[in-house]
Amino acid sequence: MLSSHVRRAARVARLGNGACVQRAVASSAVPYFRGTPSPDASVSRAITTSKSKASSVISPGTSPADVGANHRRDDAKASSTLPSVDFADSASAHGSKSTFEILRAIAVFRACRIPLLVKHAEGLLNLSTKVLGSTITNAVVKHTFFGHFCAGEDSTDMKPVIDKLESHNIGPILDYAAESEGVGDDASGTEGIFTQPPFNQPARVYDYKSEQECDRHVDVFKNCIQSVKDVSPEHGFAALKVTALGNPDLLERMSVMIVEVKKLFAKFDADGSGLVSREEFVRCYEHHFHVDDGKLAEILDMLDPGNTGIVDYINFAEMLTPCTLPSYTLTCKDVGPLALATPSDDEIALMKRTSERLHTLAEEAARCGTKLLVDAEHQKYQPAIDNLVLELQHKFNAKDKTERPFVFNTYQCYLKDTPERMLTDLRRSERFSFHFAAKLVRGAYMVHERERAKKLDIPSPIHDTIEDSHNCYNDAIELLLRHRVQQGPGLEVMVATHNKESVEKAVGLMSELGLEPEDESVHFAQLFGMSDNLTFTLGGHGYNAFKYLPYGEVQEVMPYLLRRAQENGDMLGNARTEIGLLNDELRKRFSFA
Repeated sequence: MLSSHVRRAARVARLGNGACVQRAVASSAVPYFRGTPSPDASVSRAITTSKSKASSVISPGTSPADVGANHRRDDAKASSTLPSVDFADSASAHGSKSTFEILRAIAVFRACRIPLLVKHAEGLLNLSTKVLGSTITNAVVKHTFFGHFCAGEDSTDMKPVIDKLESHNIGPILDYAAESEGVGDDASGTEGIFTQPPFNQPARVYDYKSEQECDRHVDVFKNCIQSVKDVSPEHGFAALKVTALGNPDLLERMSVMIVEVKKLFAKFDADGSGLVSREEFVRCYEHHFHVDDGKLAEILDMLDPGNTGIVDYINFAEMLTPCTLPSYTLTCKDVGPLALATPSDDEIALMKRTSERLHTLAEEAARCGTKLLVDAEHQKYQPAIDNLVLELQHKFNAKDKTERPFVFNTYQCYLKDTPERMLTDLRRSERFSFHFAAKLVRGAYMVHERERAKKLDIPSPIHDTIEDSHNCYNDAIELLLRHRVQQGPGLEVMVATHNKESVEKAVGLMSELGLEPEDESVHFAQLFGMSDNLTFTLGGHGYNAFKYLPYGEVQEVMPYLLRRAQENGDMLGNARTEIGLLNDELRKRFSFA
């Protein structure tokens, strides 16, 4: 069923136009991210359409139980009209595999069902390296877990894998799978860039090695983009990981700045409506900042260029970016959290360098006709990643320059704030006239996020139940597909999931809404080595099916392999369907009947 704040937005959107509706729609947002006014009316219409289509018109007295029942009835009707797609056919899923590949897959999946092995995988690998050496350890990993979950170490290794997928109407998503973490707070003894942020903040050092590695990764990702062009010139994707292109510690700093800007807007928005009148804004701004009348008038013109009398979060965030923040915080009356998040000139230079790397890659992708999927990462980096992706989308997804988007952001639906963030970005795309493009995932850092929240004694950002994550994911699919049908071509969504029910929901919605399987607005993707019953079956029925193909040297992708086991342990532990299909295919090959 639709998330509560989406349902609320739908109710108020049906009331009509005007300032009261603007405030009502805005107030439907989760308080942490404030809403936006209704000049972006098409998004509100899409929410309304999604609601009304999903569960019929809801009268004012309808209870939550009635809403759930309506959804279940509609889901039942939709399932009865699903296209004939059988995800339980072992021949479709695994018929193209060699017997060795089937045996290896069964062994890997069974190993991932052993909790102690998964829990202590990193320690066991370290012990093996100490006892047997890295050469033997890496060789064993390469022919087992690496061989199952990764496409190869380089383009030569990957070519036969990609050719095989292409022969089954499955496109490649190339993903350089090296993962990076920050160097931590103790940078003593590290040769690097010394920075001294304002307001007596602690000095920070950003090591040169990290910057040099980021520059090297630009070439790696360029090769990835060019490889996609060679193997799939019109429909290929390349995945990017921002922590490989910018210092993770700097991205965390940048994220703190963005979060503090949101918190500042919440202080201006005293009634929680998501909108601030010019008068309210002036009063609050003068309370927090030293400013003359001329400068204040200039700020108001930036925030409310249409002179509507209303200021919202989207324009506020456009004004207070990490790079422009110092020019505002230097006029703060008190040194508070926002001032203490202010970057130094050197940090701003490093941020710009990260942005330049991303722009270089986006320009190469546009030249090659390759689409970019920017991966979601740890929540402590995500606000910065979102900010950088929005920069790219403004430029490379602009409606006056391209008919289709080139840059996709990723939304992790196990996060509580994902629905509101996605709606805000939809409104941004309408306001600034660029194509919205999203990859929807449930999320891959659940253990890390919960442990971090517990350590910091903050609320967990993860949904409390798996059902909430499922609902969030399915609601997002429905909202975006209905928005696509209402607004026409331009919006694109990648349904990246191993959940059969979510795939079936997307397939059923496409049929209901008149979207053909090959419609370029909808893509499906699963990780290499997982859920082949979904990918190969979708490809066989003409849908835009893709496999995420991680690659890199064995030692580089070891953190990725460990995360595949640890973060997906529950899913793999219950992968009876996958193992059953593999066993079925194996029995067919050794049957003498």
